[in-house]
Amino acid sequence: MRFAARTREIAGKSSNAWDTHYIAAEMIARGEDAILLTVGDTDFPSPPEAVGAVHEALAAHRTSYGASAGSQRLREAIARRHGERSGQTTDADQVTVTIGAQNGLTMAALCLLDAGDEVIVPEPMYVTYPGSIATAGASTVSVPSPADNGFHPLVEAMEAAVTARTRAIFLATPNNPTGAVYSRAELEKIADICRRHDLWLVSDEVYGDLVYQGEHISPASLPGMDERTVTLGSLSKSHAMAGWRLGWMIGPTQFAQAAAHLAVCATYGVPTFLQDAAVAALEAYPQGLPNLRAAYARRRDSFCARLDAIPGLSCRKPDGGMFVMLDVRSSGVSARDFAIGLVKEERVAVLPADDFGPSAAGYLRINLGAKDELIEEASVRIARYAAKLARQRGA
Repeated sequence: MRFAARTREIAGKSSNAWDTHYIAAEMIARGEDAILLTVGDTDFPSPPEAVGAVHEALAAHRTSYGASAGSQRLREAIARRHGERSGQTTDADQVTVTIGAQNGLTMAALCLLDAGDEVIVPEPMYVTYPGSIATAGASTVSVPSPADNGFHPLVEAMEAAVTARTRAIFLATPNNPTGAVYSRAELEKIADICRRHDLWLVSDEVYGDLVYQGEHISPASLPGMDERTVTLGSLSKSHAMAGWRLGWMIGPTQFAQAAAHLAVCATYGVPTFLQDAAVAALEAYPQGLPNLRAAYARRRDSFCARLDAIPGLSCRKPDGGMFVMLDVRSSGVSARDFAIGLVKEERVAVLPADDFGPSAAGYLRINLGAKDELIEEASVRIARYAAKLARQRGA
């Protein structure tokens, strides 16, 4: 039987990106002491206020259908949070609640793009971007964010990539996987491109609460950008609620209306008891969980100090987010071979970053959302494996 061609386009080359994760998951299932530093989850517990709200909602039989775009109370809480963080006046009618930011990314693509359209995306980019864009029949045009530029985008290359088929620019700040936080000057230049070429901007800001250097700028707050920007957010990172799948899109009212129609066909909304939990989390911690950012910053500094002392390895400290990029190009093997060898021989799973884009070739993406002692042990095992590769090169 034949499958639609889009299923192949959605999988793309990123289908092998998670091989190390699956290997380690099998080890853990067998009872082995593998360390999983792949997926962007966290060791922090979800807010007790959210857990309590779910119990209360279920006890009150809050299990009926709700509004497909999300409850009024939750959309008001999200609009209030966005306004406080960005300085942008935001109304609940501009908000669409989604099943995590990933669902929002795909819904944004379906609302904004037609078959044959092109989307400019700075790479390294999260591996699902091309697939989400392909779902709408559009294609991804990547532009580099080289390591020697701090993984910041070459804005001139974005301008040069615009064609008559360009419909939008998608970006993430802080970036996943690199942790680069785009400066106001960079975002103003990107905004200028959008205004002059009449483009949409989809801004993925799920890591916006996790900034260590610089400041988080929401592009929608820049002059003339509110009517052409869709902002993605979620509780996954800021509130340690990844498995709850609570996200949102914020855009012009007409966009939100189109997204609500799509939600009727795609998801029919998010469970009402989970929306109650999201309200509780946002009201209790409007700036995200306390101590979360400080813990990641401490782990970043400690981990990078350890790995920078290892010959052949170089750690790039992120300005934001929850990942460290480790340069293994001097190890004598590719990032993928390093990652596969590391998980098989030392039982530490990290992601080779090559599938995030050519600018990340030779780097590993390492998650900081694990307990301090696990990250410390992982650094010991990585050092041991790097030393083994160095001995092999010497031999």
